[in-house]
Amino acid sequence: MSAPSEPAHVAANLPVPGEEHLGPLVARFDRWAERQLERWRGNPVSDTVFTSASRLGEFSTIWHLAGVARGITCTARLRQAPVLAALLGAESLLVNQGIKRAFRRTRPTSSGDDRFVLRTPLTSSFPSGHASAAAFAATVLTTWDGRRSVPLWWGLAAVVATSRAYVRVHHASDVVAGLATGRALGLVARCTLRRSGRG
Repeated sequence: MSAPSEPAHVAANLPVPGEEHLGPLVARFDRWAERQLERWRGNPVSDTVFTSASRLGEFSTIWHLAGVARGITCTARLRQAPVLAALLGAESLLVNQGIKRAFRRTRPTSSGDDRFVLRTPLTSSFPSGHASAAAFAATVLTTWDGRRSVPLWWGLAAVVATSRAYVRVHHASDVVAGLATGRALGLVARCTLRRSGRG
């Protein structure tokens, strides 16, 4: 794969919507991350992986599917599927209708990179709901499945989270914040599950 030039908006030092919202240090990180991601855009494999992950992350579809897939394997996991769905619903409500409203950061693009076909997001940019749900689900699922499942669930979470900066509907810092938010909420859910005997 040949090394592409910098993204036009970065090379020309053009401002990106919402870039300065969290200060110059965060803006500098976002620009650095954007340069790294642009190296992979246009590659058929990475484009397919990340655009697919972004679409499957909508409404936490990929995590609901994971819950159902786990449920097929045994009765105990089948009972966990609706619990995961309910927890994801609560997490989404808190992040999208609570935390996002407090920051109201503008997205880098209104409907994503022109090279990709995506659903136009309706909420504000910070933090990434996809990333938060991914970290939340990975935390809950590894609580149930143990340490051996960490590479599977956290690897999948990393791809889903990164996909949102890849398709340019989120700043990279939105993704980092989303992962941190989801992890924190996931730890709260873990404690709740263990206290209720479901962890």
